[in-house]
Amino acid sequence: MAQQKEAWGSRVGLILAMAGNAVGLGNFLRFPVQAIQNGGGAFIIPYIVCFLLMGIPLLWVEWASGRFGGTRGHHSTPFIIDSMDKRKFWKYIGVFGIFTNLAVAAYYCYLESWTLSWVWHTVTRSFAGQSQEEVAGFFGDYVGLNSVEPIIFWIICLVLNTWILSKGLSGGVEKVAKIGMPFLVYSLL
Repeated sequence: MAQQKEAWGSRVGLILAMAGNAVGLGNFLRFPVQAIQNGGGAFIIPYIVCFLLMGIPLLWVEWASGRFGGTRGHHSTPFIIDSMDKRKFWKYIGVFGIFTNLAVAAYYCYLESWTLSWVWHTVTRSFAGQSQEEVAGFFGDYVGLNSVEPIIFWIICLVLNTWILSKGLSGGVEKVAKIGMPFLVYSLL
């Protein structure tokens, strides 16, 4: 039986998903705040230089190795690297690609949980009557040892991400991008 290959459902879905990938919660939520708190524009210049000199070339390397592996039916880093060179140690070096993905996924789930917490507190109006400094203070101590809220929201985000990814490209990622990206643009207006 032939294995059915995953594909994007539409070009718009692909573009919106890639735009969401490019925005990234880390850049969108954390970097501007850090830049403003630490001198503003002076930190944006090295960021743009690093993005141009490191980010774009690394993105091309990632896309190229993914396409290379995909054409050979390999969809994980150990097998992609193993198919490039048959010496055994390459497969074990490729395992680090999996650990990197897990670390990045855990970090992004934390950022998503922070966002979900902010949405929750905004909808429930628990920030009503508080100053900007008080709300910032709440999130400044968000990972406090006595708080279970970050763990609960992190688990919710982990379950949601797993569920969305289990639906595949067109049934999960693309559908979420078609809803999320226009909503993001609308919320910025």
